[in-house]
Amino acid sequence: MLKKYHSKITKKGQITIPLNIRNNLNISTESKVELIQQDNCIVIIPINGTISKLKHSLPKPKKALTCEEMNNIIKMSS
Repeated sequence: MLKKYHSKITKKGQITIPLNIRNNLNISTESKVELIQQDNCIVIIPINGTISKLKHSLPKPKKALTCEEMNNIIKMSS
């Protein structure tokens, strides 16, 4: 659904994204967005779920198996 909003550009070239848009797109202070210029339009796309945010979401992997350990597992499963 297309919704129209108005915002003013400051002397520093900044704009305020209306609160309901920020809430709907989960944008907050320090959020990053991608700006795309297409003809006479600017598209703003929130950048969510970056790799750095996911960095600690999984447990640290265990020590890798040695070749000998892998071969033993293969032998046992045969």
